Amino acid sequence: MNEEIEFITDSSKEQMQLALEHLSKEFRNIRAGKASPSMLGGVMVDYYGAQTPLSQVANVNTADARTLTVQPWEKQLIPEIEKGIMLANLGFNPMNNGESIIINVPALTEERRRELSKVAKSAAEHAKVSIRNARKEANNEIKKTAISDDEKKVAETEIQKLTDSFIKKIDEAYAEKDVEIMKV
Repeated sequence: MNEEIEFITDSSKEQMQLALEHLSKEFRNIRAGKASPSMLGGVMVDYYGAQTPLSQVANVNTADARTLTVQPWEKQLIPEIEKGIMLANLGFNPMNNGESIIINVPALTEERRRELSKVAKSAAEHAKVSIRNARKEANNEIKKTAISDDEKKVAETEIQKLTDSFIKKIDEAYAEKDVEIMKV
């Protein structure tokens, strides 16, 4: 295989790997009933006029399987952190005791589990679209190269094999997450 084709294959593999990594980050944000500090990963707090990630203004820990505690580094941030958690629309009701914020993670209802499963499926579909786009870009680049038609076919077959393997990984990741979500 010539260098140009190898470069195209490597760059499309890199794009596909990034799509898979993004999917795993999305899946970490979908809670499955157990409290985890990563649930608050997307919360932004107004810190002296700048939107700042919660992890940069407070410690987030799990007290037990159903409770998260947020210990701000500055006590005057407690109202801003509560506001940030509410604005993130995670379905949590933060309570403060003057020192820290306590969040009780409610048990998931059957209906909520189904909704979360749909969210996970949607994230998996977006990842598949990203992988297919990487395949399309790679095939377009292959068509532009100055190699024989037979070599182009071989390269496109390699890209398709790569695409199929990443799609399979996404399907496996989704199936695993779905089982985790639906488990009571």
